[in-house]
Amino acid sequence: MPEGPTILMMKDDLLKFVGKKVINAEGSSVPDEHIVAGKVLKKIKTFGKLTFLIFDDCIFRIHLLMFGSYSLEEKPEMKSLRLGLKFQNGTVYFYTCSVKIIDESFLNTIDWEADFMSKNWNTEKAIEKMNTHPTMLICDALMDQEIFSGVGNIIKNEALFRAKVHPESKIQNIPKKILQQIISETIDYSFDFLKWKIKNELRKHFQVYHREKCPLCGGAITKKETGKNKRTSFFCKKDQKLY
Repeated sequence: MPEGPTILMMKDDLLKFVGKKVINAEGSSVPDEHIVAGKVLKKIKTFGKLTFLIFDDCIFRIHLLMFGSYSLEEKPEMKSLRLGLKFQNGTVYFYTCSVKIIDESFLNTIDWEADFMSKNWNTEKAIEKMNTHPTMLICDALMDQEIFSGVGNIIKNEALFRAKVHPESKIQNIPKKILQQIISETIDYSFDFLKWKIKNELRKHFQVYHREKCPLCGGAITKKETGKNKRTSFFCKKDQKLY
């Protein structure tokens, strides 16, 4: 599943269409081409794993889900095409994903301070949210999009390794200083993720994700389904403390 940094990369690719008029629209998520044809793309906003294409009369909410993607060049098969927009200066196709037309009021329901890669991020608010779920495991907290919008399994694993915290640690047992450190490592790793993704070298920088040996102690990396959603965690039992 694409994580927050990948969505920011996509936004950068799409910025050239802001201020441009749609020539035509197609795809299974477009009930009527005239909804957007002839309209100008006013703004692009992102929130974690969500992207919003904002026009005067409608807003497209895009979630790439597990296997979705986009293309600025090749047109995908029509059966997988959810939204295709042809602008004056190019075309973008979104496929195998979720695309919904929403009302502007939906944007007012979003807690923009939960987007940890944005200027709106609020660390103290995130800690307050976590503390309302004292028995929650930190691996679940990091994957909770209401707390850390945009965090996925790669970021979760790598950030916890950097912070030296076991993924099955309970929120109530983790000192506030360590929670702050986890948040700091999550943000720092995510911007490293973005940098490496742009260079197409993300995988070579993985320290625990799908690795067999710990880069610190040389011991075996544990692979285990953790948390309420049984998402796979990779961690070192020696170097990551269980709180």
